Amino acid sequence: MALSSPANFLPSLQLQFPSQRSSKTCSYRLAVRPITASVSEKPSVPPPPAAAAPPQKTKLPVRKIPGDCGLPFIGSIKDRQDYFYNQGRDEYFKSRAQKYQSTVFRANMPPGNFISSNPNVVVLLDGKSFPVLFDLSKVEKKDLFTGTYMPSTELTGGYRVLSYLDPSEPSHGKLKRLVFFLLKARRDHVIPEFHASYTELFDTLEGQLASKGKASFGEANEQAAFNFLARSLYGANPTDTKLGSDGPKLIGKWVLMQLSPLLVLGLPKLIEELVIHSFRLPPILIKKDYQKLYDFFYQSSTSTLEEAERIGISKEEACHNLLFTTCFNSFGGMKIFFPNMLKWIGRAGAKLHTELAQEIRSAVKSNGGEVTMAAMEQMPLMKSVVYESLRIEPPVASQYGRAKRDFIIESHDAAFEVKEGELLFGYQPFATKDPKIFDRPEEFVPSRFVGEESEGKLRHVLWSNGPETESPTEGNKQCAGKDFVVLASRLLVVELFLRYDSFEIEVGKSPLGVAVTLTSLKRATF
Repeated sequence: MALSSPANFLPSLQLQFPSQRSSKTCSYRLAVRPITASVSEKPSVPPPPAAAAPPQKTKLPVRKIPGDCGLPFIGSIKDRQDYFYNQGRDEYFKSRAQKYQSTVFRANMPPGNFISSNPNVVVLLDGKSFPVLFDLSKVEKKDLFTGTYMPSTELTGGYRVLSYLDPSEPSHGKLKRLVFFLLKARRDHVIPEFHASYTELFDTLEGQLASKGKASFGEANEQAAFNFLARSLYGANPTDTKLGSDGPKLIGKWVLMQLSPLLVLGLPKLIEELVIHSFRLPPILIKKDYQKLYDFFYQSSTSTLEEAERIGISKEEACHNLLFTTCFNSFGGMKIFFPNMLKWIGRAGAKLHTELAQEIRSAVKSNGGEVTMAAMEQMPLMKSVVYESLRIEPPVASQYGRAKRDFIIESHDAAFEVKEGELLFGYQPFATKDPKIFDRPEEFVPSRFVGEESEGKLRHVLWSNGPETESPTEGNKQCAGKDFVVLASRLLVVELFLRYDSFEIEVGKSPLGVAVTLTSLKRATF
C-alpha cells in the first residue's frame, strides 16, 4: 500500500503534447540482499518463454518515452530531495509532466540508493495509460507492492505475503481463496459489529467534545477500526485478550518499519535522509510487538487456519497472511481513507449533510428501521459520496507493474514503446482526476456517480488495483477485500448521518493521510 494526498494537476493534463526528442533509457542498478521465498511454496520453476505478441496497432504517433533519470546515484538522490522536500510529491510529478509535455515520462522513485536496486521507472499520470498496470498479459506484479523496494520478509514471519505475489505463483490463488473464504464465512457479522464499534467511537468523540471543545478523529477511528475488524472477521474482542487496546499502536510501529523509506515524519531532514530514506530499519526493533499481534490472530483464527490446511497452506503461513491482510491492507485503508472521506464530506457543508441525512434515514425507515444491504442500495447519494471520495483521494496512490515483454502504451496524445523488464509506475490521484475523463476533476462533486450515465464512469475509479466495475478473482491482483472496504465506508456515512444532522471539522497534516479534528457534532433532530 502506498500513500495518498490531494493532487493539483489541472494545467499539465490539459496541455496538447507536441512531438518530443528521443531520450535515453534510464539505467541504474545497485546490488541488494535477495528476498527469501515462502517456505511452504514449492521451489520456483522458471516459466516457459512467452510467445511473441503480435505487433500492436495504434493511430497515435509513436514516440520515445521522454525524461531523464540523471547520473547514477546522484540523480536518484536529487530526485528524492525534490520528491520529499524541495517540491513535494504532487509538484514532483506535475513539474516533470509540464517539462516533458507528456503524462508518460521517465523518472526516479524513492527510496533509491542502498534500499532500491533500481529507482528508475516509467511514470503514468493519465487515466488512459494507467490501466495497463492491471493487464497481467503485459505486466508482472511480483514483489512490487511497495514499489522499487520490498521490505524484509522478517517483518512478515519470513514469508512473501499475498500482496507481493504475482498471480502466476502457485501460492497466490490459494491465499486469495482463503481471504474470500474468511469474508464469506463472516459476512453476517459485518453490519452489526460496525454499528457496535463505531457507536463506541461516537460516544468517545462526544465525550472529548464536551470536555475539551474538540475531538481528534484519528486515534478514536484507529481503535474502532481494529475492534471492528477483529470482532467482525474473527469473532474476537481485543480488549478481552492479552492484546487489550494495544493493537493500533503495535500496527503503527510495524507499518512504519515497512513504509519508512517512503515517508516524511517531520524529523530534521538530515536525520530522515540518513536514518529512514537511505537504510532499512532493523526488523528486530519490532519483533516482540509483531509476535503479540501474531499470537492474537493465531488464537482467533481457528476455523480459517483449518481451512488453510485443507487448501494446502500451512497454518503459520496463513496466519502471517491474515495478519497482513487485516492490519496492513484493511486497517491501513480505514486509517487513511476514513479521515480523508470525512474531510471531503465535512468541507462540503450543511446542505450535503442534510441531503445525506434525509436519504439515509428515509431508506432505513422504509426497511424496517434496520441498516441492511437492501436499504443501502436505496441510497444513491450516499453511494456516490463514497465513490467520489475514493476517486478524488484514493487510499492507494501508487501502482507498479514490470513489463513482461515489449509493447506499446497509449496516453491520450501519444503512444510509447515500453521494453521488457521496465518498471511502470502509476500515480493514481492524477489518473483519477484526468480532465479528459472527468468534468471538474479537482472538485469534490457528491452526486458525480448518481444515475446510470454517471455510474458508467465508475470504471475510471481505480483505488482497488482495478476498475470499480470489475471484481477480484484468484487470478488477478485486484484487492480481495474491495467490496468489504466499500461496504465499511458506506456504513461509516450511514452511521454518521443516522446519529447526526451535521458536523464541523479542522484538517491538519499527518504522515499517513490527514489529521481530522471534530469541532462540532449536531445530534439528529428529525
